[in-house]
Amino acid sequence: MATTPEASVIICAHNPRADYFRRVLEGLRQQSLCMENWEFLVIDSASDVPLASKWNISWHPHARHIREDELGLAVARRRGMREAATDLLIFVDDDNVLGQNYLLDAVAIKREWPRLGVWGSGALIPEFESKPGESVTQLLPYLALRENAAPQWSNVFSCMPSMPWGAGMCVRASVATSYCEYCQNSSIQIADRRGKNSLMGAGDLEICYVACKIGLGMATFPELRITHLMPKERVELGYLLKVFEGTCASNTLLDYKRTGKIPQSPLGLRGFLSVLYQLITHPGLDSVVIFRMHLANIRAMLRVKRIIADSQTQSA
Repeated sequence: MATTPEASVIICAHNPRADYFRRVLEGLRQQSLCMENWEFLVIDSASDVPLASKWNISWHPHARHIREDELGLAVARRRGMREAATDLLIFVDDDNVLGQNYLLDAVAIKREWPRLGVWGSGALIPEFESKPGESVTQLLPYLALRENAAPQWSNVFSCMPSMPWGAGMCVRASVATSYCEYCQNSSIQIADRRGKNSLMGAGDLEICYVACKIGLGMATFPELRITHLMPKERVELGYLLKVFEGTCASNTLLDYKRTGKIPQSPLGLRGFLSVLYQLITHPGLDSVVIFRMHLANIRAMLRVKRIIADSQTQSA
């Protein structure tokens, strides 16, 4: 008698690094949850060479390659949501190696925590190809790493420790449906990453927001462990500043969508005093990095103001 899959594992990938992607797939092959109990979807987000021509996934009994020609992580996630056939969607990035029991534990949480709409890894542990320098220490949290000692859960959107990141995020199908409808009806889109040139984010936070909005909770669990593979270029100052800028812009846009609050100008006295305060209270921080973060935040806020102004013009 055939087993009905209980979860859909969805990898959204754009030009993945071959040695990393091979390890990601091997991590899925080694899962303790029987393959008959989960389907496997690879969403090819406009890769230069179609992934179906390079990566054989026939080792899985319920596997499909799906091509999405519009570039963007949020777009690829929504495509996966529409294609998935189960009531639990588990998103895996193309540089995430899941712990052996990840899928088994994720499905158990689905059954044991019926009021959760989204949950994910409380242990996102980096494996750095090159050790980060001291000058970028204050920017490393923007790589969405964490190591919680105990489960964290909440149904209040602002509770950051209980908010799962996109890497390894588990989403109930009801939340996925509501999220897709929310995006379709929004004049401002949280695009998330678009290749290497656009490092916006907050797509995962928007999914969490929708889950709370429809009355469900969110959580992180330390038993859901992920090794996050980090290439050397991701710990370079220039890249991390771009991530910081994209994060500032995306989070501010999401806040505007939720509350209608127009962001304050970053060019005023408050911004300058904020930089001065950080330098005084954290004398060990690199003053050049702090100043460059301030400039990145200014660019982010100006970008957000342009996006909001354009959306208001279009809806007028």
